[in-house]
Amino acid sequence: MQSLSNLESLTHFVPELALASFAVVVLIADLLARGRGSQMAAALALLSLVVVGAIVAAETHDGELLFMGMVRHDAFSQFLKVLIAVCGATTVVVSWRAPEIDGKMKGEYYTLLLFAIFGMFLMVSAANLVLVYIAVEMASISSYLLAGFVTSRTRSSEAAFKYVIYGSVASGVMLFGISLLFGMAGGADIAGMSSRLVGAPNVGVVLALVLVFAGIGYKIASVPFHMWSPDVYEGSPLPVTAFLSVASKAAGFGLAIRFFYDGWASASASVADWPTFVALVSVLTMTVGNFAAIGQRNLKRLLAYSSIAHGGYLLMGVAAMGGGSSEPIAPMLFYLVVYLFMNLGAFYIVLHLSHPSRLGSETIDGYRGLVRRNPWLAVSMSVFLFSLIGLPPFAGFWGKLYLFKSVIDRSLAPGGIAGHNFTWLVVVGLLNSAVSLYYYFSVVKAMLLDAGEEEGQVRAHPAFAVLLLLLLIPTLLLGFVTTSDDPWVRDASLSAASTSLVP
Repeated sequence: MQSLSNLESLTHFVPELALASFAVVVLIADLLARGRGSQMAAALALLSLVVVGAIVAAETHDGELLFMGMVRHDAFSQFLKVLIAVCGATTVVVSWRAPEIDGKMKGEYYTLLLFAIFGMFLMVSAANLVLVYIAVEMASISSYLLAGFVTSRTRSSEAAFKYVIYGSVASGVMLFGISLLFGMAGGADIAGMSSRLVGAPNVGVVLALVLVFAGIGYKIASVPFHMWSPDVYEGSPLPVTAFLSVASKAAGFGLAIRFFYDGWASASASVADWPTFVALVSVLTMTVGNFAAIGQRNLKRLLAYSSIAHGGYLLMGVAAMGGGSSEPIAPMLFYLVVYLFMNLGAFYIVLHLSHPSRLGSETIDGYRGLVRRNPWLAVSMSVFLFSLIGLPPFAGFWGKLYLFKSVIDRSLAPGGIAGHNFTWLVVVGLLNSAVSLYYYFSVVKAMLLDAGEEEGQVRAHPAFAVLLLLLLIPTLLLGFVTTSDDPWVRDASLSAASTSLVP
């Protein structure tokens, strides 16, 4: 694998440089407009993400290592960067007229959003644990500020405060784990980390692994590092909540795949039994997320716990990488794409209906009889929720099918998953999907079957209806027109396999 010097690396680092430059331009332009340029700031932010997304999509690569081995430049990071850029662009669109965002502060808002995306770009391409820490901090600090952006609302300030506290603890714990790994392995490069730890005290390796996972688990909201998620999701502005639930999770899982596949897959059995550890975390995450969601009446909190549960499903794929297989990576990437459309769709409907001129409510009770007041929104929300459950023929069903199948195939292959059979994990996933039926259907029942107290029509903005349609079409058709074996997913997965495991 080619390792490029700092100067040579700059030509492959154009998207990140462009993103950082655009963030500064948005802030300066807004300052020059003296708070009157909120629309201009939004337009510049959207333009920057479209340009950066196009640059990333058009890049060619040979799996180079940039900046003396700190950054990986390959199809895997390219895939996730495009996904994060798409999520960022839709967040800009829905934030454009969001009443929660102060019009005089939109320059700062979009600047923070772009810097958060910059940190996430680094997270999915980091090849060194030092850069991992810097990337996580860059994404997290911007996210803290975005979560507490509505300073006039106590709930928002409380969300940001809790986010900072939990994030600081997770960050410190992760840094301690990185220092332990650095001391035992003699370096911080992720690739081949486990092979350099052969002979190190097993207790120390396991402790370091768990501590580093605390930082990753915090970003993907896995149990027991999930406690920030419901409060932050409920208190944050809704566009920020939707952004964190998808982009932050995609970046977190990109980092998890890099860390475990590049660093630990090849010699897992001889150093630490991390697949079993991740499988147990997966069970706890999906179970806690689903059962906690049952009692929620606020839709933001319900979707927050649902997001935790989906993180648990995705962790099944991480566990299945044990023993050095890249087979589960493609289903995980496909699941993340599906999750982007269905989860953003559900969150944006909640955002649209929470406006005082529409329902003015974020509770399930407030959605009673919605089908009679706006059939389009009620049916669209039902489709997104059915897809989140994993019911056929919606895209969420295919996402779960490919993910579960990859775990079964790996378990039944010769040697299993680092000597383990994780078919029981699929059974737990199916049972959890059955549990999720209850709380998702409680929302659908309120919208379609219950009678509401209000009878007036709820109007959807035409621009929002178009955005909703763009999210609805992939949720309905993605599972039919593509699979996890299609080149656009498989190439990114194979790139991770072919450029990794370098001792």
